[in-house]
Amino acid sequence: MRLYLLPLAFISSIASANTCEVAVSSNDSWAYDTKTISVPADCEEFTVNFKHNGKMSKEGLGHNWVLAKTADVNAIAQDGGTQGLENNFLKQGDDRIIANTPIIGGGESASTTFKVSALDAKENYTFFCSFPGHTFMMRGTLKVAE
Repeated sequence: MRLYLLPLAFISSIASANTCEVAVSSNDSWAYDTKTISVPADCEEFTVNFKHNGKMSKEGLGHNWVLAKTADVNAIAQDGGTQGLENNFLKQGDDRIIANTPIIGGGESASTTFKVSALDAKENYTFFCSFPGHTFMMRGTLKVAE
């Protein structure tokens, strides 16, 4: 048996790379499998890989992943409610939206990446689905881990 020693810097870069992303999924219900996401402050960027594990189409029961300050979530959902599926039920150019995926249907996946420097460790953030009616059930908390 041969033992290989790896430089500590190499090992820590692997660990950092793995913690700067998260997998989140949903299905044909109004819920995410993840309720809380912790973003390491030392990440330059953070990626959310979102998967819809259900069978229904995006027109029937689509979901997305949207990030905003908690105080802005209800207004974003209200403003986006009339914007249509083609706009992911989000007002285009809305500066309150930090990151979002498109609305996807069963079997589909989407990712979004955002700069961690855009977040404030003292602020409260919520991720949610902007499909009309889903916002109040499909939400979770995102925090920057100092």
